Amino acid sequence: MIHFVGAGSGAPDLITVRGQKYLREADCVIYAGSLVNPQLLEMCREGCDIYDSAKMTLEEVLEVMFRKEKEGLVTVRLHTGDPCLYGAIREQMDVLDEKGIAYDYTPGVSAFCGAASALNLEYTLPDVSQSVIITRLAGRTPVPEKESIESFAAHHATMVVFLSTTMLDELSRRLIAGGYTADTPAAIVYKATWPDERAYVCTVGTLAQTARENNVTKTALMIIGDAVTHSRYDRSKLYDPGFTTEFRQGTDQ
Repeated sequence: MIHFVGAGSGAPDLITVRGQKYLREADCVIYAGSLVNPQLLEMCREGCDIYDSAKMTLEEVLEVMFRKEKEGLVTVRLHTGDPCLYGAIREQMDVLDEKGIAYDYTPGVSAFCGAASALNLEYTLPDVSQSVIITRLAGRTPVPEKESIESFAAHHATMVVFLSTTMLDELSRRLIAGGYTADTPAAIVYKATWPDERAYVCTVGTLAQTARENNVTKTALMIIGDAVTHSRYDRSKLYDPGFTTEFRQGTDQ
């Protein structure tokens, strides 16, 4: 059996109970060494084979999986955050499907959730934003043309931008070209939930300047939109005493 497990956003105690159980039971762990907190590996039992996939190709990862499967052993494929976001898990699962190898998938706390916790931020504020766009800039890996930053910016929804810390001048230009103003609230969160986490509130126009001034060059998320400063929003109807729900009669009725 192969267990794909989300390691969480950084802090080792943010892995799920199920993910922790699989780590403790594993005969082999293949972990995304560039971003997974190595403290998580302390949960592995003595004798567990551990591989750092940051130094491996897809084919090398799969070869380890195949070998362990033939030996009747259990493998954990430990991905950063929640592997459904930029985790490259589908290409692994497709090959396992072809080989008839059983696997399952345990979700984790994504870095975009960890970034919100760093700022005590709610992405979806009534009358401010009810949608979250998760995206990245095109770099060495392209992004489909229909998913341009400009097209997303036109919605003025809350935006979380992964994998783009080295391109913040370009990000600001494209956000403004798409419809955000230069003074739209923004934030940079470096290594969300790690011990050395840092968070900076700025604006769309000062993203690159803020990163330079604070020596943030990688491992950061950018959050864009009025939800960052949460200065004006409507009260939630769910807890409004005048609003009737399935469980409570409102006073306005």
